[in-house]
Amino acid sequence: MNPLLDFTGLPRFAEIKPEHVAPAIDRLLAENRALIERLLSDSAPPTWQDFIVPMEDANERLSRAWGPVGHLNAVMNSPELREAYNATLPKITQYYAELGQNLALFGKFKALRNGPEFAGLSAARKRIVENELRDFRLGGAELPEDRKARYLEIQERLAALSSRFSDNLLDATNDYTLVIENRDELSGLPEDVLQAAQEAAQEKEKTGWLFTLKAPSYMPVMQFADNRTLREAMYRAYGTRASEFGKPEQDNTPLMDEIVRLRGEEASLLGFANYGEVSLATKMAESPRQVATFMRELAQRARPFAKKDLSELRGFARAELGLAELQAWDIAYASEKLREQRYAFSEQEVKQYFPEDAVLPGMFRLVETLYGLRIVVSAAPVWHEDVRFFDICDAQGQLVGQFYLDMYARSSKRGGAWMDDVIGRRRLASGIQTPVAYLNCNFSPPVGGKPAVFTHDEVITLFHEFGHGLHHLLTEVEDLAVSGINGVEWDAVELPSQFMENFCWEWDVLHGMTRHSEADEKLPRALFDKMLSAKNFQSGLQTLRQIEFSLFDMLMHSSFEAGGGKSILELLDEVRAEVAVLIPPAFHRFPHSFSHIFSGGYAAGYYSYKWAEVLSADAYSLFEENGVLNPDVGARFRAEILAVGGSRGAMDSFNAFRGREPNIDALLRHNGLL
Repeated sequence: MNPLLDFTGLPRFAEIKPEHVAPAIDRLLAENRALIERLLSDSAPPTWQDFIVPMEDANERLSRAWGPVGHLNAVMNSPELREAYNATLPKITQYYAELGQNLALFGKFKALRNGPEFAGLSAARKRIVENELRDFRLGGAELPEDRKARYLEIQERLAALSSRFSDNLLDATNDYTLVIENRDELSGLPEDVLQAAQEAAQEKEKTGWLFTLKAPSYMPVMQFADNRTLREAMYRAYGTRASEFGKPEQDNTPLMDEIVRLRGEEASLLGFANYGEVSLATKMAESPRQVATFMRELAQRARPFAKKDLSELRGFARAELGLAELQAWDIAYASEKLREQRYAFSEQEVKQYFPEDAVLPGMFRLVETLYGLRIVVSAAPVWHEDVRFFDICDAQGQLVGQFYLDMYARSSKRGGAWMDDVIGRRRLASGIQTPVAYLNCNFSPPVGGKPAVFTHDEVITLFHEFGHGLHHLLTEVEDLAVSGINGVEWDAVELPSQFMENFCWEWDVLHGMTRHSEADEKLPRALFDKMLSAKNFQSGLQTLRQIEFSLFDMLMHSSFEAGGGKSILELLDEVRAEVAVLIPPAFHRFPHSFSHIFSGGYAAGYYSYKWAEVLSADAYSLFEENGVLNPDVGARFRAEILAVGGSRGAMDSFNAFRGREPNIDALLRHNGLL
């Protein structure tokens, strides 16, 4: 049996082969289309049970077959799988675009909305119907036939371009390696980084130390390497990935231009002024102008702090490091040296207190305390030997959710960290379907037979992704389309993840999840206090950087015309001139690796990180007021934010938890910008 067509349990990862992809998806698409034809031929008034449920069943089967394919393409990429994925992607895209444009289906939903049953539906089901009606309009259901055909072409082309963008970036990242044979050229680099580089060289049958552009290799070089020439070489390679400076077939320049142009055309077809408006139709923010105003006001608050950060860094680099002119490849290095001098500790020192076998149990204990849960090791088929699987149970021992954890970087895995859903919670005739999630990171794997050790930033990343996971896993909604993260406004979806990050700065949490990698001792209070003092080190610069990306994204999708005389890079230069204080060199090609907006779900939505940070900081302030490990406040957060998923508006959920509208003060206080 084709393993992709087995929906009795978890995906059978060990058995899935590229040749399974097309037959499984072709069969499911044919079955789904036949079902829709049957539903549309039924002249009886549509009801939830006879109309919605069969469609939900069919589309869930399709997503549960396609989901593992997309996941494997991201974490175990191979030429064969990539080919199978890219060959099948247009079929999936076409199917969903057809659904969104089906006027007869739209009519059935309108009939259900206006029929006698609607008033008696639960709030969650009413929201699902209203969301569907909105999405039909956004999907072009009301367009004339010729425009529908063009809309469909655009969707297929955009899907192909986004996949190609991601492939190019992965290939360009993997193509670059730098071997150093003289140990003297590597002064300043920590021992565990050197050991990993040496093992990487041995794997490739080379002598010396091998460095790559994967984060666990690249970041320590930029932060710790005394060799300025080495830092510059790595910085140039990293900053020009997938651009005209590399292989022509990996250049993302034409892809970006076409993606932005096609999104603009899509908006025009649907009757919107720009793609920003299309994106915001499903979000909390009301208009591109509102988002730009929010970003610019935040930039004004942060700019004085960022100027001070940069002035201090330049002065320090000149006086202490002999760097008359601070270059882009000096920033991370000089910042680390300044942090060490000012706060008398280094990130490398802190890192030794966060071995994986202390961090994971500590994070689990926090969640167990807040939400009355138990997290236990479990077993499931996995895609790589490093992947682990866990059960989440309630106080009575009932299974609530399950998740896979894939922590380490490897060449077959795309960069970054992300959560994705495997199975969503819903009520079936047989009972409640258990939700399952993927949690993916790109941390350094263990070296020298010891547990992996994480930087504090990596610990924060892990907490962030687990926050997304809990949003999916702790839902109590029983209708798939609004359970977990489904149906949640995109600019609120970061609330639970950013909320979790706050606990990484709490002594009562951190102390219990640390152990020195060489000695059996906890994080000293004195070192924690130094970390806390340094928490907002350069927060002005970091805030402006996020604003720069967010404003660039929104302007590119609202007031910019691809091919209209100004390039994407020129637009970015204008944004930087307005809000940034730190300008990268002219050769830097940041947009070419901006996966969030060109191959992820954040187009005209990158602002969501800052938008949701206002919500998450304000939500966390209730814990600060009542005790950060307070299970009563934890139960309230679980009930009003996590449990309800997308079954009601995010602002309603926030108000139910906090008892008022959000305000920006907690965010500014947390970031030291008051």
